[in-house]
Amino acid sequence: MAWIRGAGLTAFGRLPGTDASGWQATAARLAMADAGVRPQDVDGLIVGYATTLDHLMPANLLGEYLGITPRVALGAAVGGATGLAMVAQAASLVDSGAASTVLVVAGEDRASGQSTQVSTSTLAQVGHHRYEVPIGATVPQYYALLASAYLHEHGLDPRDGLAPLAVAMRAHAARRDGAQFREPVTVDDVVASRPVAAPLHLLDCCPISDGGAAVLVGPGGSARDVEIAGTGQAHLHQHISEADPHEFGARLSAGRALTAAGVEIDDVDVFGIYDSFTITLALLLEELGLARPGRAGAAAADGCFDLDGPTPVNTHGGLLSYGHCGVGGGMAHLVEVVSQLRGEAGDRQVGGAAQGLVHADGGVMSAHVTAVLRTSGGAA
Repeated sequence: MAWIRGAGLTAFGRLPGTDASGWQATAARLAMADAGVRPQDVDGLIVGYATTLDHLMPANLLGEYLGITPRVALGAAVGGATGLAMVAQAASLVDSGAASTVLVVAGEDRASGQSTQVSTSTLAQVGHHRYEVPIGATVPQYYALLASAYLHEHGLDPRDGLAPLAVAMRAHAARRDGAQFREPVTVDDVVASRPVAAPLHLLDCCPISDGGAAVLVGPGGSARDVEIAGTGQAHLHQHISEADPHEFGARLSAGRALTAAGVEIDDVDVFGIYDSFTITLALLLEELGLARPGRAGAAAADGCFDLDGPTPVNTHGGLLSYGHCGVGGGMAHLVEVVSQLRGEAGDRQVGGAAQGLVHADGGVMSAHVTAVLRTSGGAA
């Protein structure tokens, strides 16, 4: 069985002075130190793409940077789902015996290493090269289409349908050192913030960040190790014009991970759910069955996703408030759930957390990857 033996997460924000390789190396060293592993012990290295690095061989590049000479080295790119996809691959390498100590790394100077214009243009390429990109559509605009359809279908407005999710994420980030934004916000603040792509406002959108995250995967051996109990994926479309708005793939992905782990979603104690926009979080929560259709915002307002609520979600603040440095942004959800399951989350600790679920999507609700985690004392 594959376990997460070490985890590392840097602060996120606009933090000039370190490039993508530097952020990756910092996160990798944190994870190795956490696991008590040296570079020479690592025989598997999987590294996510970085838009500011644009290198064809990110794992080999980082290996040389850190003095790691792995038996297996892979680069990966599945958008926001890349981090969990890399962890799933790492688990497969360990389970098969192809590697015993696999370092999974992401990091990027996305905030300080490129202009907003370049970042926006680069990310927009997930759209269809013939029918979407040429008209100047951006990722916020793609998600704004989903938000408009969602609000219309359920008879909601941004105040009750989306804004409470941003408020809940900021409340979590207030307790998390290293979060990019920690000042509390209200529903009024969200709907009064600058329009980005109607109906989405600035506080409905994750910030661009610098930072890094990493985990060390291998056979378990310590009471702090967290089991990768099951993973699952679903890839039903690439372009939003081809998507089914009632079945993006999250349900299938999570179902496969839960089945592999032998548990039900009601058995899960803490969640890390991708939240690039408030609409992303709303759609995923509802497709995963963590909120009724059209009720994710209301559930957030009712405290369902709070630390003491029935479904604690993104207790570090998520992409919306901890920040988003590319692949490392999604991996931060994973590191936070590991901290919760270890009982090391301090004043944001969820009582009795023994099983966790992390879900990420890449593109525009395109690639879906889920991982179910548990402590050594969690249900089998």
